[in-house]
Amino acid sequence: MGDLTDSLLAFAILFAVFLPLERLLPAHRQKVIRKEWGTDLLFFFGQYLLWTGPVVAALVFVQQHVDMLPLGDLRAFVAAQPFWLQVLGVILLCDVSIYWAHRWSHTNKFLWRFHRVHHTAERLDWIAAYREHPFDNLYTRLVENLPAIILGFPLPALAGFAVFRGLWALYIHSNVRLTPGPLRYVLGAPRLHHWHHEVDKGGHVNFANVSPLMDLLFGTYHDPGEMPERYGVRAPVRHDYVSQLVQPLLPDRK
Repeated sequence: MGDLTDSLLAFAILFAVFLPLERLLPAHRQKVIRKEWGTDLLFFFGQYLLWTGPVVAALVFVQQHVDMLPLGDLRAFVAAQPFWLQVLGVILLCDVSIYWAHRWSHTNKFLWRFHRVHHTAERLDWIAAYREHPFDNLYTRLVENLPAIILGFPLPALAGFAVFRGLWALYIHSNVRLTPGPLRYVLGAPRLHHWHHEVDKGGHVNFANVSPLMDLLFGTYHDPGEMPERYGVRAPVRHDYVSQLVQPLLPDRK
């Protein structure tokens, strides 16, 4: 019951934060309770109630085994740096890791089976960010936290970092037209990530998470200055929650 209460409270807080933004500064005029909103709501509660525990267990397992590696000198060097430099370094390393892991999930057939679920959303808003297969979620969380784990950051610091990245993911998926102006090459924005979900361009551009510097560096940056009109994947797909979870586990139809 406690987990359910916490999940309902988290939903209420996020809804109260993002609803005014999406109503006052909408990228597209669309209903709050849009088509497939119920599916994404189930993904939200599924992640909070079912899938977060295994992810945390996996991170603890990785941390325990990384602690056995001969990384004392590296960790001592990192620990001697100012905290702001440690945080900046971790964000940079995580962004590099996530960029290539994300890009690979679009080219590797096995990873795409699971990551494709995230791209089936035909409308984007903050709750659409939760449309993520549990395996894809585990893969992403392991990759984005691995640099910080290797560098010796404690789990409480990792938790805070995960909260920041989680809120940022909600923001870049949100139906909001805010842009960082002259800082657009340093900070990501909904418009950039919306183009990553566009039905034709999606999967070829804007793989970065927090900062688009990786896309600029590796030639995948795309910003035409306006929001895309169509989202999703071209292949037919079932949008109910159970099908989204089960379909990637089944063999491809000939």
